Amino acid sequence: MTWPEFGKLHPFAPVEQTGGYQILFEQLEAWLAEITGFAGISLQPNAGSQGEYTGLLVIRAYHEDRGDAHRDICLIPQSAHGTNPASAVMAGMKVVAVACDALGNIDARDLRAKAEAHSARLAALMVTYPSTHGVFEESITEICATVHAHGGQVYMDGANLNAQVGLCRPGDFGADVCHLNLHKTFCIPHGGGGPGMGPIGVAAHLVPFLPRHPIVTMGGERGIGAVAAAPWGSASILTISWVYIALMGAAGLTEATRVAILNANYIAKRLEPYYPVLYKGRGGLVAHECILDLRQFKSSAGVEVDDIAKRLMDYGFHAPTVSWPVAGTIMVEPTESESRQELDRFCDAMIAIRAEIEQIELGQMDRHDNVLKNAPHTAQALLSDEWTHPYTRAQAAYPAAWTREHKFWPSVGRIDNVYGDRNLVCSCLPIEAYTV
Repeated sequence: MTWPEFGKLHPFAPVEQTGGYQILFEQLEAWLAEITGFAGISLQPNAGSQGEYTGLLVIRAYHEDRGDAHRDICLIPQSAHGTNPASAVMAGMKVVAVACDALGNIDARDLRAKAEAHSARLAALMVTYPSTHGVFEESITEICATVHAHGGQVYMDGANLNAQVGLCRPGDFGADVCHLNLHKTFCIPHGGGGPGMGPIGVAAHLVPFLPRHPIVTMGGERGIGAVAAAPWGSASILTISWVYIALMGAAGLTEATRVAILNANYIAKRLEPYYPVLYKGRGGLVAHECILDLRQFKSSAGVEVDDIAKRLMDYGFHAPTVSWPVAGTIMVEPTESESRQELDRFCDAMIAIRAEIEQIELGQMDRHDNVLKNAPHTAQALLSDEWTHPYTRAQAAYPAAWTREHKFWPSVGRIDNVYGDRNLVCSCLPIEAYTV
C-alpha cells in the first residue's frame, strides 16, 4: 500500500501511465466476479454504505430504462442492516418493512403479501444474507423469486459475505446486485475511521448501468453518474485485497469462511448455558455471528447490557456490538481472525460476569453498588485513598487470572452515555467576553 509506485500515483494520472493499477483492477474485478457469481464489478464505491446507495441507483436506472420509473417501493426486512433504509431513501425510494419470524428469518408470508400489495411499484428488496440476526435465510431462493415475479430487483447487502465465500455465491441464488465490504471480508483493516471499500457486483442485465466517471472512461454505456470523486475509489488499499486473495487462493478463502462460522458457533455453544442465544437456524446453529440475550437481567438483578459491556473492559475486552440489531442484546461476530485461546478467554470473561450477576440475584452483592454498575474501574479510582464499595479492589481490577499478567487499564470511568444527548449544555463563552 505504501509502495511509491502505487501509493504516490494521482487518481487522475493518464491511464497509459498506470499500467500496473489497470492490471490489478482487472484481476481483482475478475476474482470478485468469480467469488460472487456476478457478471460485472464496479470498484468505485468507497464504503459499504456507498455500495448500498450505488446498487440501488443502478436498480433505479434499470427500471427507468425499461419505462418503469414509477417503481419506487423498497422492501426491507427487520433483519436488515441499519444503513439499508437510509440508502433506500437517499436513492429516492420509499421503505416498506417486512416482518421476521420467531427464528429470525424473513417471514415469507409477509414478504409475499407486501410484494403483491406493491407489485406495480415494487423496485427492490434489500436483504442481508446471512441476516443480521445471525442466521442463513433458508428460503433465500424463494425470496428472490417472489420479488422477481413482481418486477422487482434483489439487492443483497454483502456485509456478511465472509460467511459465503467459497461455499455459495449471491449470483447463484437470485441476487441481482450485491456490495462487498473489502474492509471486512477481504482483509482491508476495518475500524478506526476507515478507509473502507464497498464495490458492487451486478448480474448481466445491470452491467450497462454501472457507474461512469466524468474524467476517466469506465462503467456501463448507460451507467449512472460517479458515486466517488476518484474513479476506482480508494485505489491504493485495493492492493491489500489483491494480495489477500492471491495468497489465500480458493482453498484458503473457503477455509476462512468455515472458520468464521465455526468460531461463531463455538461461542454460541459455550455461552448458551449462561446466556440465551436469541436466534438460531433450524438445526440449532448460527451463521457467522450470534446474539446473546441479556434482557432478563434487568428484572432479576437490575443489570443492563451497558453494565455488562463496561464490565468487559475490566476483563480487557472492548465489548462486541451492543443493543443492535435487538435492544438489550450483545451481537458477537468473531470472524475467522480469533484463535481458540482468544475465543476461550472471551467466553471465560462472559461466564465470570454471569457469576457476578448471579451474586446480585442471590443478594450476595449490592444491587446498586457492585462491580458491574461501577465498571469500568480506572487505575485512579483504585489507587485512591478512599474505597467505599462493598467489594474489594482486587475484585474490581483483577477479575480474571490474565488481567494480572496483561492488564488493560480503562482511562475513563463510568459516564452517563445519553445524558449529554438529552441535556444540551453550552460551553461557549458569554457574548460579553467578546466585547471590548
